[in-house]
Amino acid sequence: MKDKIMIDIVSDVVCPWCIIGYKRLEKAIVEMGIQDKVEIEWQPFELNSNMPVEGENIDEHISRKYGTRQEDNTRSKAQLSKLGAELNFKFDYFDTMKMPNTRDAHILIEYAKENGKQTEMNLRLVEAFFSERKDISSREVLIQELKRIGLDEKEGLARLENESYREQIKVNEAVWQNKGVRSVPTIVFNAKSALTGAQPIHVYKQVLADLIK
Repeated sequence: MKDKIMIDIVSDVVCPWCIIGYKRLEKAIVEMGIQDKVEIEWQPFELNSNMPVEGENIDEHISRKYGTRQEDNTRSKAQLSKLGAELNFKFDYFDTMKMPNTRDAHILIEYAKENGKQTEMNLRLVEAFFSERKDISSREVLIQELKRIGLDEKEGLARLENESYREQIKVNEAVWQNKGVRSVPTIVFNAKSALTGAQPIHVYKQVLADLIK
C-alpha cells in the first residue's frame, strides 16, 4: 500500500459516543500495527449549535431533547462510564454538569490542525469536559488547554474573536451534512465508505484490513 488510509472523524467534543468510537478505532489501529499507514482528520459537528452561552444542565438537556426520564439518563451514564473505563477513558458525570456550546472549541481544533496538533487538541478538550469537570465554552479554559499542548495563546484568542472563523465552522459542517452525515460519530474512510456510531473494535479492524489489501 503506497498511500495512507485517510480517516475523517465527524464529531463533537461533547459527544460521549464519539470518544468511545475513536478509542475503539485507535485500539484497532494499534493492535494491527498500522499507525504509520493512517491519517486522521477531525471534522466539526455541533450537536447543539444554538446552545446559549450559559449552557444547560446536562440531564435536563438530554431529557428535553430526547424525551428520556431521569432513570434512563442515570442508566445511560453508568453504561458510558463502564465502556469508557474499558478503553482507559474516564467519564466523570456530576449533578451540576452542563452541556455547553462548542463553536469555540471547534475553532481551536481547526487552528490546531494547521499546527499538526488537531487530534491532541480534540482529545484535550474531550478530556477536559468529560473527565476534569471543565467548562469548555469558557474562553479562559479554552486558552489554558491550547497552551497545554504548546500552541500560541494570542493566535488562538484572535481566532476566537474573528467572526470569519466562526462562519467557517458552519461552512465545514454543511459540507459533511450535504454528504449525508446526520449523526455522530461518523467515521469516513478514504472519502468513500463510512461507519456511523461507535462500532466494535473488530468492525474497524475489518474495514482497515480491507483497505490495506
